Amino acid sequence: MASLRGMNQAELSKKLFKVIKTESHAIGAYESAGRERLSIASQLSDWGESTNDDSISDISDKLGVIMSEVGEQEDLFAQNLEDYRSVLKQIRNTEASVQPSRDTKAKVRDEIQKLKYKDPSSPKLVTLEQELVRAEAQNLVAEAQLTNIVSQVMRGCYLTSADLLQTRQKLKEAYDLHFAATIERAEKQIILAKYGRRLLNYLDDAPVVPGDERQPFPHANDARQVLNDAEQELQSWQPNLEPVHSSAGSLGTNLMPTEERENLRSPTSLKSSEFEDATTLHHPEDTNATAVEPTAETKTRTEPVVS
Repeated sequence: MASLRGMNQAELSKKLFKVIKTESHAIGAYESAGRERLSIASQLSDWGESTNDDSISDISDKLGVIMSEVGEQEDLFAQNLEDYRSVLKQIRNTEASVQPSRDTKAKVRDEIQKLKYKDPSSPKLVTLEQELVRAEAQNLVAEAQLTNIVSQVMRGCYLTSADLLQTRQKLKEAYDLHFAATIERAEKQIILAKYGRRLLNYLDDAPVVPGDERQPFPHANDARQVLNDAEQELQSWQPNLEPVHSSAGSLGTNLMPTEERENLRSPTSLKSSEFEDATTLHHPEDTNATAVEPTAETKTRTEPVVS
């Protein structure tokens, strides 16, 4: 069915249709990766419990919590990519609307040329020329939507700024969303990875003399505090993005540029409430728990794992 839809796309919109379709497959892969990560986290916790080693059981359980949240971030990233993809669809729809007007104009021109060759004095020429004027006017509207050439009025055809789906502005808006989502996912996963590495330092891997027993795990409270710190940092995460500027808002009611310039609505300018409410870390087996939210400013420096 997807291939049939591609065949039915207007020539002008076929290339972007392929981009949108392929992006859908990529989004599905991120969703699948998130589900697999949650499953792996649960399996890791179950394995640790089966070792009958208190230290491994405690650490693997908490690593499972961290890894399950990494999986949640994959799912959140996929949701954000759907927002970006929906903006690309707006460009595609505009492209698809332009193709018929181009075809109509070309068809009328061909008919005029044929008729001039066969019967230059035909009264039908007047009708076709009037039809060509209308076709050109309609095409001008469609092309203006696509390319933002809005300073012309054609044969009484008046364009309003509200009618314009501007390709350049929508392209900036789409990839502003895409890259903001990429940064959010990266910074949140850095936070989770940092605290996951910190947990590893509480696992004593010193050799044991045969016959001796391992001491009881002495860092249960410390390991629990690591999860609390990770949760706190995720909850306090805020986007710190360089704004993407736009002049798309500078079109006046007379279709001429104004001096006003306003920023494109980007994730940088969204209210903090528009980024999902902060949630808490949850156990990988807790299916009712909500997804974790990001935290404060991320540090790229990794901590050494002491062996």
